[in-house]
Amino acid sequence: MSETAQPKKKREMLSSFSIIFILLAVVAIITIVLNGQTYVLDGVEKVVTGATLGDFLMAPAKGFVNAVDVCLFVTVLGGFLGIVNKTDSLNTGIKVLVKRLGGNELVLIPILMFLFAILGSTYGFCEETVGFYALLAATMMAAGYDSLTGAMMILLGAGVGCLGSTVNPFATGIASSALTDMGIQVDQAVIIGLGVVLLIASYLVAVLFTLRYAKRVKADPSRSLMSASERDAAEAEYGIERKESEEVKLTGRQKGVLIIFALAFLVMIVGFVPWEKLGVNAFVAGSASHEETVEVSAADIEAQYDKDELGTLKLPESTTGTLTSEVSDDAGWSAFLTGTPLGQWYFAESTTWFLLLAIIIGIVGGLSEREIVDEFMAGAGDMMSVVLIIAVSRGVSVLMSSTGLSNYFLTWAAGALAGTSGILFSIGSYVLYFVLSFLIPSTSGMATVSMPIMGPLAQQLNFNPAVMVMVFSAASGAVNLITPTSGAIMGGLALARVEYGTWVKFAVKVVAAIAVVSMVILAIAMVAIPA
Repeated sequence: MSETAQPKKKREMLSSFSIIFILLAVVAIITIVLNGQTYVLDGVEKVVTGATLGDFLMAPAKGFVNAVDVCLFVTVLGGFLGIVNKTDSLNTGIKVLVKRLGGNELVLIPILMFLFAILGSTYGFCEETVGFYALLAATMMAAGYDSLTGAMMILLGAGVGCLGSTVNPFATGIASSALTDMGIQVDQAVIIGLGVVLLIASYLVAVLFTLRYAKRVKADPSRSLMSASERDAAEAEYGIERKESEEVKLTGRQKGVLIIFALAFLVMIVGFVPWEKLGVNAFVAGSASHEETVEVSAADIEAQYDKDELGTLKLPESTTGTLTSEVSDDAGWSAFLTGTPLGQWYFAESTTWFLLLAIIIGIVGGLSEREIVDEFMAGAGDMMSVVLIIAVSRGVSVLMSSTGLSNYFLTWAAGALAGTSGILFSIGSYVLYFVLSFLIPSTSGMATVSMPIMGPLAQQLNFNPAVMVMVFSAASGAVNLITPTSGAIMGGLALARVEYGTWVKFAVKVVAAIAVVSMVILAIAMVAIPA
């Protein structure tokens, strides 16, 4: 009697949630193993504390609190997109664009990636990219590619820009400031010049990989790295029915909606760019402020410092002082909408902006009050999985910071690099930052914690501290193309309906190539550029 062989069940890939929770558990176990280990940071001896069960279980909730501004922005963005989709303006506009390009959609890849790269290099365009994933996923799918191609354009484009930061205040800006505050001179010409070289080199690598993948998928959709379930999910969310004979035309209302849609993202980008730090004061014209001085007591002064920093120091109760602060009377003409001028916006202001334009788009698109509310709520609800992924991934960083694990690894590795040659020091520092960036995905956080250690170390070894700033920027930027602890990556991939494991399959080769190119450039710079 013969039996029909049952096909082996294909092993499914772990979801993004599972990967992050496993990583969280691994971090918690490492802190327990290293519990009690001491390290010196800023001249103060500190200790690694093992994570408790409560620390582990509370990490996702604390991550949500830490990332609440991003989560709220993503939620409102979902409502905004829900209303836009109800008007059918975006789908129709994409059909028109694809038809006009006439099979030349491939040119969008290097152009848009270059624009994202410039934004990344100048002001750290990273978490702000979340709003573009849905748009480019739909655009590239309509052109015959997959949603992963759209995700590549955004993630790699903005990512290599951050990697090659030139005047990015959140990366090279904070790193340079940390060294300057210590009395170490940082040559900005070296930072900008080296940043441009790293940007161009990594951009070319990223575009080459993206174009090669896009051509492969366009020629044979079955060669997509996305699984069948991922493709089905992307098609259900962003698929646009294409009929060759169909005459596609935008109505007047739809044109109005698309104009407002484009304006929404344009103003958001303008709002995020730190114009004043770049020497542009047009958006704060008419601003006014005054100084206020208040008396402070010993308790007020002590409250400004960490207990570890004060040690056994106790100020006499009779100690008093004065605190002078600048109070804004008028933030400038561009602050009329949110109270914050363009150039100083962050997620709270952008959330307000998209909420306002969601209502305006609903009115322009001819939707009723009930339709506006229903579509906004439905769109916001669709974003809940993205929001939870961002929160949980941020929880990993919160756990590492609260236990002192990230600082422990930093100080230990910095000591190991002391006394090495220029080439070894450059490569070793890059590897150190590469590893630590998985633990601290925030470039500003990494710069603040590490530069007071790595900058003086470079100077002691007679290397240029500005090159060390770019070692940090390049390594941190490369890791932020792939790390699961980045809310921008996990949230963006979730929007594109791409699982993290699928992204890793593609990105690991790109990151490896960019890392090798970056290390060669930085090793040459470390040896060739005088201190």
